[in-house]
Amino acid sequence: MKIGIVGLGRMGAAMSQRLRDSSFDVVAWDQNAATVQRLASGGLRVATNARAVAAESDIILSIITEDHGVRRLFRGQDGFLSGNVSGKLFIEMSTLQPMTGRELAPLVESSGARLIEAPVLGTIPQVRDGKLFALVGGRAEDLERARPVLEKMTRRIDHMGPNGAGYAMKLAVNLGLGSYIQALSESLALGAKQGLTIDQMMDVLLEAPYASGWMKSKVGIIKGEKPEMTLDIATLRKDIMSAVATGALSGVPMPLSSGTLASLSAAVANGHGSGDLAELPKFLRESMTQNFE
Repeated sequence: MKIGIVGLGRMGAAMSQRLRDSSFDVVAWDQNAATVQRLASGGLRVATNARAVAAESDIILSIITEDHGVRRLFRGQDGFLSGNVSGKLFIEMSTLQPMTGRELAPLVESSGARLIEAPVLGTIPQVRDGKLFALVGGRAEDLERARPVLEKMTRRIDHMGPNGAGYAMKLAVNLGLGSYIQALSESLALGAKQGLTIDQMMDVLLEAPYASGWMKSKVGIIKGEKPEMTLDIATLRKDIMSAVATGALSGVPMPLSSGTLASLSAAVANGHGSGDLAELPKFLRESMTQNFE
């Protein structure tokens, strides 16, 4: 089976390697020429654009950053749908707004192909170990066709419903994560202002009723260690923005989410967007202290 991948950031590159290690014939492309050259030097077969990837593949995965980029990827010049894609299956794995999945699915079907979305829970280590959790939206029969590929990267695949449902679930997950980090940041800021150390607070918070696997995995970073990058602050900001926009369109009030978005936006505006999520508490703690002294 020939597999195409477009989007060779941290996740996409790891997925391409995982699929190659699983004996798939993989061809890939990214708009970043330096990234393409680096991965090609490591043995990854690359194409000239997204249209060429689709032409050479039976199943095409895409994992990039945001909704407008994905729309261009499908509809733009040299995009997927600019060529003959009859009979092909697209697996869109970015974290997008549900409306984008609902918009693209009929366009893909009118070109004779099929589209499912499969945003995932997990980061680079889970890709390498094949232990992601895929949240799929689309037709059940298309998911069955995608399983041989998705199963090489996942420990669990849940069919959430029609196109848009997978994205909705992923936004709900990331919304909870963002709000959790915001609450943790405020907890640490409050304690630090009262003379407590980060070590003291983290030792107690790890025993708190709301201690999470995420927090346990990030203790070292929260205490100041250099992170192995998983998800960066700017990307979470984009996801929370998508969730707030989706809520507004759906008539769902989101006051907590809007506050979280404001904190993430402040971090990005102050040059911290490329930092790991677990560095957000330090930025917010320091900015709160400066602002109120």
